[in-house]
Amino acid sequence: MDLYDDIIKKHKNGTTIDLFITVDSKKSIFPAGLNKWRKKIEIKVSAKAKNNQANLEVVKIIAEFFNKPIKNVFIISGKKSKEKTVLIKDLSANTVSKKLMESLNGLYKIN
Repeated sequence: MDLYDDIIKKHKNGTTIDLFITVDSKKSIFPAGLNKWRKKIEIKVSAKAKNNQANLEVVKIIAEFFNKPIKNVFIISGKKSKEKTVLIKDLSANTVSKKLMESLNGLYKIN
């Protein structure tokens, strides 16, 4: 089993991704890296963790990255944490894995 199997999971409504969030960043970036120790994909958002701003930005960035409507992306755990799980409706785990691996440019050896 490779690391992506721990991070990206099939869900009855689509696919989930485990994320580690850095808030109040100069620039929003996704994917910002792969945290092997935490088994999370990193995301940086420029919003502060106040009044749900960072969560809203996470959803928006994920939706844009996967070319899905915002209404298809949900934070299903970790709404008040730096570690979150998001659900992307109607998108296969294989598609998510492939797009993330391509974006990380092979900088990380996964297996």
